[in-house]
Amino acid sequence: MSSAPGGPKKKGIQLPLFSKVEAISHALPGVHITFRQIATVTVFSVGIFIALEPQQSVYNFEMVLFTAPLWLPIILYRSSKARFAQYTRAKALSEQEYVLLEIKIPRDTTKTPAAMETFFSNLHIGSGETTWYKTFIQGGTRPVWSAEIVSLGGRLHFYIRTRAGYRKLVESFLYAQYPNVEIVEAEDYSRLVDPSEHGYGMFACEFAFPSTLSSAHPLKTYVDYKMEPGDKPEETVDPLAQLLETISSVGPQEQFWIQIIFRMSKKEKYEDLLTAEGKPYGWADEVKTSLEALRAQTVRKIKRVDPITGAETETETFPNPSRGQIEAIASIERKANKQIFDVGIRTVYLAPENAFQGIMVPGMLNMFKPFNNESTGNRLSPISKWTAFFNDLPWEDRTGHHKHELNKMAIQMYRRREYFNYPYVGPWINMSTEELATLFHVPSAAITTPSIERIQSSTSSAPTNLPS
Repeated sequence: MSSAPGGPKKKGIQLPLFSKVEAISHALPGVHITFRQIATVTVFSVGIFIALEPQQSVYNFEMVLFTAPLWLPIILYRSSKARFAQYTRAKALSEQEYVLLEIKIPRDTTKTPAAMETFFSNLHIGSGETTWYKTFIQGGTRPVWSAEIVSLGGRLHFYIRTRAGYRKLVESFLYAQYPNVEIVEAEDYSRLVDPSEHGYGMFACEFAFPSTLSSAHPLKTYVDYKMEPGDKPEETVDPLAQLLETISSVGPQEQFWIQIIFRMSKKEKYEDLLTAEGKPYGWADEVKTSLEALRAQTVRKIKRVDPITGAETETETFPNPSRGQIEAIASIERKANKQIFDVGIRTVYLAPENAFQGIMVPGMLNMFKPFNNESTGNRLSPISKWTAFFNDLPWEDRTGHHKHELNKMAIQMYRRREYFNYPYVGPWINMSTEELATLFHVPSAAITTPSIERIQSSTSSAPTNLPS
């Protein structure tokens, strides 16, 4: 996250009494007392009192322990509340029914990713968390979706995983933009094989933006590639084509899974952050901070020395942004005007040990390079997680036990499509509908990858207005 002036700051430790004191001090003009200052004074005072009155200190500690049933619940209230909410949420999610829908691609699709962006806009749904009772007592959560591109033995498949109750909505949203596709319920391919067991080789990885860069900086999207409706297929550059060619190059015994998990973005990412004014930090503040940092770079400061007094002054020149800075500011503003999702990206490559190709690992780590945005500097980078965690030095995991356990956990989380709730919370990022549509869309006729299974024509029911 950006560290530019006006950027976020941590809330720090939140205890009932100290948080009240901090809130009161924020309201007083010219006064600001932090938890660290209170704790430092308290510890120093207690230390002096123990040194001067050791016997009285023993009596005081005895009284503190004796009254613990009164004050300890107050201290533990915050963490207990969080654990209870975690329990109700996990229980509700375990009872939720999901369905995996496969999108059968027609041969004559000519639409750009703008159609898929409209589809994702319709999935910007936050229901399930409308009241405190639904959220805290019933464990309600807003819908989490998963868009998946999978290569099974070199044959490409496209999936959308949704809650069973939203199936009709998802199908109608897809048919509205792609009337020629065919949508069928599919068996969960990730449960047909367990690559974490012996006899298989696998590599699992997650991707995120660099930790030093704000999520307000977008990736390079189909808009930047100038994919316009009506363009000739042979003249269209689709960045997804490179990714599809990479994962479709595997052999008949190999598999390549890509999972893009997303949900409507709310306040969770910023709940521990405050603005410089002490107010809750949010997405609008992150965009503002990023824009301020870029605009500050366009202003040069000139130092002048008065020839008479020798006094040195510093003045700012009129902003003179470069073309790259102008494009970066425009792309951030364009992203800010789109619907925003929390997004987690996870990939898995697997094959029997005798068919496992190590060269596919660097292919996986670099397959998102066509989406790197050189203007803003943002990119999807692999995170040191799962398989790569114990993959650097030979003495880190000599028996392979830790790597095996991490592989098992990676497969479990993949099957659960878990990224935002217990038992696994990943390092999710913020993406716009435009970025999501660039990473996942129905391939048009411009992508000629032969391993895409395309249907000859779509099937549909008879019109409802036929005479009977």
